[in-house]
Amino acid sequence: MELILPKDYHPTLTIRDTEAAIVLIRETFQDKLADALNVQRMSAPMFVEKKSGLNDNLNGVERPVAFDMKAIPGDTIEVVHSLAKWKRLALKKYGFGMHEGLYTNMNAIRRDEDLDNFHSIYVDQWDWEKVISKEERNTDTLEITVNKIFKAIKETEKVVAARYPSSTYRLADHVSFITTQDLENRWPDLTPDEREDKIAKEEKAVFIMKIGDKLNRSGKPHDGRAPDYDDWQLNGDLVFWYEPLQRKIEISSMGIRVSEESLREQLKKAHCEERAELPFHKMLLNGELPYSIGGGIGQSRLCMMLLGKAHIGEVQASIWPEEMVEKCEADHMQIL
Repeated sequence: MELILPKDYHPTLTIRDTEAAIVLIRETFQDKLADALNVQRMSAPMFVEKKSGLNDNLNGVERPVAFDMKAIPGDTIEVVHSLAKWKRLALKKYGFGMHEGLYTNMNAIRRDEDLDNFHSIYVDQWDWEKVISKEERNTDTLEITVNKIFKAIKETEKVVAARYPSSTYRLADHVSFITTQDLENRWPDLTPDEREDKIAKEEKAVFIMKIGDKLNRSGKPHDGRAPDYDDWQLNGDLVFWYEPLQRKIEISSMGIRVSEESLREQLKKAHCEERAELPFHKMLLNGELPYSIGGGIGQSRLCMMLLGKAHIGEVQASIWPEEMVEKCEADHMQIL
């Protein structure tokens, strides 16, 4: 657990004004996102059956919150980590056509999260997914989509700055692109996190591509990615340099989803080929699901960044260690 205590931090908004600003950001951005990506708001589950294989396995070591149901004895129900796989199934189930898609408010519990200024056990994000053709499974499609999301963020920043001019954190005017291998080649002696800080400070806004596969020099992945939703060659994270904390802040993880071929390859690399027998994976391998691109955009993190907050607990209600709360309050962070 690493808590950053910024020097001379004093929030410029009261808690009530902060709450009003949060509403403005959320309502503005989701409308901008829907227009930019041609996606429709849909309802989504908070939990899924374990046997469905629909839950996000994240790095493969995090434990989902699980429980049983009186109405369905013998089944294990899991609170979602994210909706990465559910969304692709929903595209088929709800009849979305080419270049149409959905977004939803995703609420998750990640009980094993390491808590700090950016991380909470409560995760709230806009999850989105959109149908594309097999021919569009390429870097151009990925970069065009990233630029559309970046533009929606910048348009939201403009709206927030008009309402709260002295309380809005100003972002870079464009986003750059770089691969994880390029980062390792450039800074081989740094950790992946340190490389991300370096490139974020240099570029101010950057999309870091190709996450999940092993890098050439170290033989290790830049970061963990589940093998059964993103194609590791066609994904990435959108990060910004965040001056108040002198660190990068990740706002979105996204990517073009696995094809039948890349799913088989990645399951083998991750040593979990048994997942191919799960219902979702069988449908995908049988060619029954649409090709798609999708991702998640952190709601609280976007609010935190645009409002210049020092801790994510200033824009969302969660649970924190007592020692952390005391240190935050002593440093003028208003934990909700």
